[in-house]
Amino acid sequence: MSEVLGRDEAREAPTGTRRRPAWLTHPRFYVRAAGALVLLALPFYLDRFWLQAGLFAMAAAIGAIGINLLTGATGQLSMGHAFFLAVGAYGYCVFAADGGDGLTGLGLPTWLAAVLAVLVAGVAGGLFSPISGRLSGAYLGIATLALVFIGQHVMFNAHDLTGGANGRDVPPLNLFGLTFDDRELLVAAVPFGSAEKLWYAGLAVLLAGALFARGVLRGRPGRAMNAIRDHRIAAGVIGVPVARHRAAVFVLSSMYAGLAGVLLALVFQRTVPDYFGITLSLEYLAMIVIGGLGSVSGAVAGAVFVTLLPQLLTRYSDALPLVSAPGTGGIAPGEASRYLYGAAVVLVVLFLPGGLVRMAARRRVTTEPGEKR
Repeated sequence: MSEVLGRDEAREAPTGTRRRPAWLTHPRFYVRAAGALVLLALPFYLDRFWLQAGLFAMAAAIGAIGINLLTGATGQLSMGHAFFLAVGAYGYCVFAADGGDGLTGLGLPTWLAAVLAVLVAGVAGGLFSPISGRLSGAYLGIATLALVFIGQHVMFNAHDLTGGANGRDVPPLNLFGLTFDDRELLVAAVPFGSAEKLWYAGLAVLLAGALFARGVLRGRPGRAMNAIRDHRIAAGVIGVPVARHRAAVFVLSSMYAGLAGVLLALVFQRTVPDYFGITLSLEYLAMIVIGGLGSVSGAVAGAVFVTLLPQLLTRYSDALPLVSAPGTGGIAPGEASRYLYGAAVVLVVLFLPGGLVRMAARRRVTTEPGEKR
């Protein structure tokens, strides 16, 4: 009887007394929902060029999140991020290939090969972690720079593993019976090739990586990392195991880089040693500085900016002044993009230390003055 009366009272209660959850009434919820729907619908409307550009940006964002955990949140300068991307890319090829091309291949299921490649990148970071746990600043940067040179030497000379200067083909990913290759699959009368299929896999991996990193930064590990970055000695005095945290973050960052390398290999469909050089490591440092140090969203924003800029300049080089194809008298799109994001790094350091994410936060505060910060 009391239950019936309770239901009657709830039915007769004025609707104005029932409050919806705060996140449902916030405009940012609807903006994010609309953005998610747009991202899910893009493969149905964009051509292969733009989908590949977006996939490159996703892979770069995953790698940028990893180096932002290391450099932005913990204060460890790393110049060897390209080495761990190479470990992930070539590790996937070795584990997944069947050896039919004369190169080393274990013929494992491709999903298992991707997982093992990420783990191998983490192991490589773990082997270097005793050094990273004891060095800091420019000393650590120089030590990690050596990894790039060692990796380049191995990639060019270990022909059975890497294919030498010509690289090696990348086996397509096969997941739940779906092969992520160029064989067309009709979805709502739209042909889906490798780029369309990988788009959703890239979105899922990026979302998982971003949420995990966000949880790390907002929890106790994140507070310990920030304490190490701001004042290493004081962090040790209050009980933070500095060397252990530094080593752990280096391993985690290496695994993010390995995951980015696997996705890059799947998008490129061929791995070549020239790509994994010092320039790539510098680009990742530019990503986190432009986007915002110590922020997951800043890493993603910086990765999108640095990755899409050369793609846009290449696409529209005919309509842009001073930018033209290599050998035609103008500035090549790749060089022009480096000039532009190099200038962006200088401007951010001088006038916007928090990066693009800080600028967006300031704009949000000014447009929503009634909201508590």
